[in-house]
Amino acid sequence: METLSVVFPMSELAVRARSIERKIGHTPLHEFRNLFSKKKVRLFAKKEWLQLSGSVKARAGYNIIRKAIETGELSEHRTLLDATSGNTGIAYGSIGQQLGIPVTLCLPENASAERKEILQRLGVKIIFTSKYEGTDGSQQVARETAAKNPSAYFYADQYKNDNNWKAHYFTTAPEIFEAAPSITHFVAGLGTTGTFVGTGRKLKKLNQSIQLVSLQPDSALHGLEGWKHLETAVVPAIFDDQLADENLEVSTEEAYELIKAAFKYENLILSPSSAANLAGAIRVAEKIDEGTVVTVLPDNGDKYSEVINKILNYARH
Repeated sequence: METLSVVFPMSELAVRARSIERKIGHTPLHEFRNLFSKKKVRLFAKKEWLQLSGSVKARAGYNIIRKAIETGELSEHRTLLDATSGNTGIAYGSIGQQLGIPVTLCLPENASAERKEILQRLGVKIIFTSKYEGTDGSQQVARETAAKNPSAYFYADQYKNDNNWKAHYFTTAPEIFEAAPSITHFVAGLGTTGTFVGTGRKLKKLNQSIQLVSLQPDSALHGLEGWKHLETAVVPAIFDDQLADENLEVSTEEAYELIKAAFKYENLILSPSSAANLAGAIRVAEKIDEGTVVTVLPDNGDKYSEVINKILNYARH
């Protein structure tokens, strides 16, 4: 007997969510020609601030929101709740503002003034958490808040949500492979770990020989906002500790030096986390004889003006 499959029409909100997709991703690759130069080795990085909300987190934020809308977990009448160090929150806020979805975020109180201002301008409700506990403390507060009133909140939980890494599996990796098919190494820092896990898994499927190099801060006390020192932090549930072919550590000081160098030689004003990714990628590129190294620049320096100005002003003198 023949069975009929019923296809339910998408809600009006889901249709509007789909229309935002064109503003997500599709970021260009920047080739470093002045800051780094070595025969038979090329170094590229994706300029991830050139999309909605100004960071790589637009990809995961959008995918998490879109899937939650399509499954009926999120609507204009239910608040999106999550913990963030800033960039994912700005992505949530930017998308939420366009779709009329309320957003509440648990944010460490020492997040940069620019990030706090942007979130408030987007209409996000902020629950400030201890600066000493970082995003681990923010996650705990978010869980407690959601548990107290589960019907009021959709707890996005970016550290456990598979739609985080899948965003990079289906967008970041294919974009990289299309733009740099000769890629031999992919290098990225670990925060929620979504960028590294999703991009790495897909790149390995596209070409098993591509080497995946993960980066972490060199100590628990570091200035790389959004990064995690996994030995001393709560390890995100989406992390795959078997994926990396190599693991490297980057110091905050090394990243700050790269901020100065990237400005001087490439006319790029990078955030500390972008500079740290670049530092790791250069280290990989320096030790190979031939190949193409690709990393991501999660955001630029717009949300870190106080730190960036101090670094660049010192460099000018």
